[in-house]
Amino acid sequence: MNILIAAATPFEIQPLLEHLKEKFIATGPSTFHKGEVEVSVLVTGVGLPLMAYGMGRILTGKEVHLAINAGIAGAFDRRLRIGDVVQVVSERFADLGVQEADGRFTDVHELGLIGAGEGPFAGGKLLNEAAGQFSFLPAVHGISVNKVHGYPPDIAAIRDKYPDAGVESMEGAAFFYACLVEKVPFLEIRAVSNYVEARDRENWDIPLAIGQLNKVLVELLGTFF
Repeated sequence: MNILIAAATPFEIQPLLEHLKEKFIATGPSTFHKGEVEVSVLVTGVGLPLMAYGMGRILTGKEVHLAINAGIAGAFDRRLRIGDVVQVVSERFADLGVQEADGRFTDVHELGLIGAGEGPFAGGKLLNEAAGQFSFLPAVHGISVNKVHGYPPDIAAIRDKYPDAGVESMEGAAFFYACLVEKVPFLEIRAVSNYVEARDRENWDIPLAIGQLNKVLVELLGTFF
């Protein structure tokens, strides 16, 4: 079984990398084996374009049986706690579109440039239809953005636009899109490092989020043995 772990930055999955180096056999700079399982690690860089390119490149040259996007995220949903780990079951490209003269945002589907039901989109969303097979984490809906939100009026506007969004990231939708188009089973697993609020890094806890995320990743890999 070939498992791909895709992350934007190495520090988000550093504990997992240390686990792989200790418990698996390294067969390359980013490839590890144990029994019948191969784990490949892809660090793409931050942002939607970089994730899209990284995933496109690796999926055209390698058979992948399960792809996992792992990282941290900001939470809109205040029922989530800092450090909670969630499974993102749907994604949107949430800032792909135009700003109208009155300041409103019209997304690419509302513009008719990409049909809201044009595959792999469904109602403007990218859905992980297989998410129910991996119900070990709370399920949330995600949005992906090029600019994370930190200005209260813009936060209010995006929450009004996409009220079901539980978290936001800068890569998830590109990962979903690549996996759906290439028909690769996938998961997006995110740990909450902060709330989406007036930007204040003092309220963030990235070390806690990374620790909790990697604990889940190590446990998940353990289920394949």
